[in-house]
Amino acid sequence: MAAADKKADLAGPGISTYEEVEKILPADYTPLLPPRKRMAALYEIKDYIEKNLSRELNLQMVQVPLIVERESGVNDMLDRDGSRTPVEFPCGLGIAPRLNAQVVQAATKWKRPALAQFGCQMGEGICTDMRAVRKDYFLDHDHSSYVDQWDWERVMSADQRNLAFLKDVVRKIWKVIHGAGKHVQEKFPELRSGKYLDLPEQLTFLHAEEILEMFPTLPRKQRETQVLQNYPAVFIIGIGYVLADGYPHENRAADYDDWITDTSSMTGKATHGLNGDILVWNPVTRRRHELTSMGIRVTKDTLVKQLEAAGQMENLKLPYHQKIMNDEIPLSIGGGIGQARTFMYLLRAAHLGEVTVTVWPKQLKDICAKRNIHVLE
Repeated sequence: MAAADKKADLAGPGISTYEEVEKILPADYTPLLPPRKRMAALYEIKDYIEKNLSRELNLQMVQVPLIVERESGVNDMLDRDGSRTPVEFPCGLGIAPRLNAQVVQAATKWKRPALAQFGCQMGEGICTDMRAVRKDYFLDHDHSSYVDQWDWERVMSADQRNLAFLKDVVRKIWKVIHGAGKHVQEKFPELRSGKYLDLPEQLTFLHAEEILEMFPTLPRKQRETQVLQNYPAVFIIGIGYVLADGYPHENRAADYDDWITDTSSMTGKATHGLNGDILVWNPVTRRRHELTSMGIRVTKDTLVKQLEAAGQMENLKLPYHQKIMNDEIPLSIGGGIGQARTFMYLLRAAHLGEVTVTVWPKQLKDICAKRNIHVLE
């Protein structure tokens, strides 16, 4: 495998050509629910997850911004290479200069200061019904410019900054997602289709280094695809730090998840990172399917190390980063669970457009229609 292939696989979600999309969409697809009934089932899942996630992790639902000021440093830049930029516009009549507003790409960094704003104490947290726009995505069957997430954050202590605590939180999240799947199947028995395997109860934990050892010549997405053949639901730990082959599993922003902490004393191997992703095998699309990205957040020390590694030390002067450096916001763990991704998976849909309403190119809609996939408009 050429090094260029691995490098190209680090960021830039999406399949990248519609010729490839046409090849991978299922040719034998029949929706298990019609559109109106699918919406009823979707809101059963949404209500179940919001209530049970809040109970399992001791969270409270709160309001979340759609727009933030550019100068705040609060917007999520998604990765380290600057290739995905937010929608930006001036706002506020009658003031000079006008505010430099950005539509959020995720509420990842907003949530941590919000813990202090809402007075959350140790073990308490917040959950949001977040909406965002990511204009620089390739639009395929499971990537959209419109993003909806349950963005959550919870106060933690310094002695909880370890893999055992991370795994405990991840297991609770998987319990909720799995429970939502069972709940909606009880309400809508049509979803119990013998065509697809049942939802996996167990979540397997693997470090990115372990997956690289299994498939050393494959780029990241192909490694994930292969590992999901044996483990249909996995949490991949340690995403962002350079692995043994000289590449990170995937690029991650330097200022929220902690991907640089040495965890070798916890694993007995040369490993780093207190973050990760839940991926599942999607039996409808027959492809890897990411549901959530999360992690223990940076301390002021690991923030500096990660910014230095990413060549972004100038960001330290931004208000968000200064709050971390000045101990003005608490230590925390948090993540984002993709709503449409979860609905798509649990409702056995073949396309995000069947569970969310947004813009899709005509070329993609025409390809989908040939496969009996009809997106909402």
